[in-house]
Amino acid sequence: MGKLAITIKTIERPGVLSQITDLIAQKEINITYTHLYVEEDGSGSIYLELEDWDNIDTLLEQIRKAEPVKQVIVHKSLDDIYGKRIIIIGGGAQVAQVAMGAISEADRHNIRGERISIDTIPLVGEMELAEAVSAVGRLPRVGALVLAGSLMGGKISDAVERVKKEHQVVVISLSMPGSVTQKADLVVTDPIQAGVIAVMAVADTAVFDIKRVQNKKF
Repeated sequence: MGKLAITIKTIERPGVLSQITDLIAQKEINITYTHLYVEEDGSGSIYLELEDWDNIDTLLEQIRKAEPVKQVIVHKSLDDIYGKRIIIIGGGAQVAQVAMGAISEADRHNIRGERISIDTIPLVGEMELAEAVSAVGRLPRVGALVLAGSLMGGKISDAVERVKKEHQVVVISLSMPGSVTQKADLVVTDPIQAGVIAVMAVADTAVFDIKRVQNKKF
């Protein structure tokens, strides 16, 4: 079975998440992703993606009857709606150019049924960039990271190495001074082309294998 996504609006208090997940565990349904946050009205919202589900109506009815639950909504998963993510980090001008190439290429694939979304953040400073790169490993659905700047190395390079090793994220770097270019899977001089290649590297509808050009510079 495919993924099923539900959003549960609840009374905001300690132990609600545990109560909901216990109900799901009793049905031997696997939770693949969850996100908990507080709404502006003070209510709690629990977003869950489930797999290996059967007779979901019984589970939903039990959740709706739970004392802290106000509302249960069933919808498509974030993977179905937003799909794979391309993260672009670096200087504002370079990030904008990479995003231009990535958005144009993603549009071409999304028209054909793919789902690829583009996230950007312009940042400066070694520690700030290293923290942002490390955080990529904590984000869901990330397919590729593009480092778009004028100088990156040191702690940023260490963070790139960890993200590649621990989370199997494709890393593309613009050509620049610094050791990041030695850690990236691919170095691309033109920022627009870097954005295009990042999308092609993760798209199911693209005939492109980054392993065939890995550790090269263009």
